[in-house]
Amino acid sequence: MSKKADALDELIQIMDTLLAPGGCPWDREQNHESLVRYLIEETYEVIEAIDVNDMHKLCEELGDLLLQVVFHAALAEQKGYFDFAEISRTVSKKMVDRHPHVFGTMHLQTSDDVLNKWEDFKRKEGNTSLLQSIPKGLPALMRAEKIQEKVSRVGFDWPNVQGAWDKFTEELGELNDARNDEELIEEMGDVLFALVNVARFNKVEPEQALQKANDKVTRRFNYIEQKIKDSGRNFSDLSLAEMDQIWTEAKARGL
Repeated sequence: MSKKADALDELIQIMDTLLAPGGCPWDREQNHESLVRYLIEETYEVIEAIDVNDMHKLCEELGDLLLQVVFHAALAEQKGYFDFAEISRTVSKKMVDRHPHVFGTMHLQTSDDVLNKWEDFKRKEGNTSLLQSIPKGLPALMRAEKIQEKVSRVGFDWPNVQGAWDKFTEELGELNDARNDEELIEEMGDVLFALVNVARFNKVEPEQALQKANDKVTRRFNYIEQKIKDSGRNFSDLSLAEMDQIWTEAKARGL
């Protein structure tokens, strides 16, 4: 057995021991539903490690994410549903079936060629609806981007970015004309969806872009907070104009 297989088998055995009689009481109380929050948290910690380009942290966080997969597999095996081997075999078959240009005789030269064929491969697996495979639990910006990408692959798309910009402008006008809370919510959603389309045409991931904006605002506001603290004052002692001046100072410092 290879070192990689040995390492994975060790992790699986550790998990089995934790879930066995006499194992860890906390682990033995868990189920698929109770572990959802940890699966989400570990996924975002992996993303954060990638964002800061910390390979040591990435290695650690990928391990934590892998543990969640092994945990779910062990729980399913206890109930007789499936085990880790079946998970691995299923995804291996899927990857071979979806890459006939690598494991078969099909010739696809570019990544665009692969993406154009990808939906055909998935439909052969039984995914009859184009949007069926998009999880509803995705963050809204990511889900919007996925929807737009998929419908674009079958030709349901603007011919260029100008169409996306025009739609965004149209939706902004409708948002401005909203007359009640229900219309406001609907039109705000349309504006955000249209803006995601603009981002997609410009090859910008909207979720990533918004997170960068969140980080920037956090850095600058932390600067304001620290300046106020250093001066011995409170937020209530400053006017909006004074806080905005410190914000401009933070911006000038590259924060």
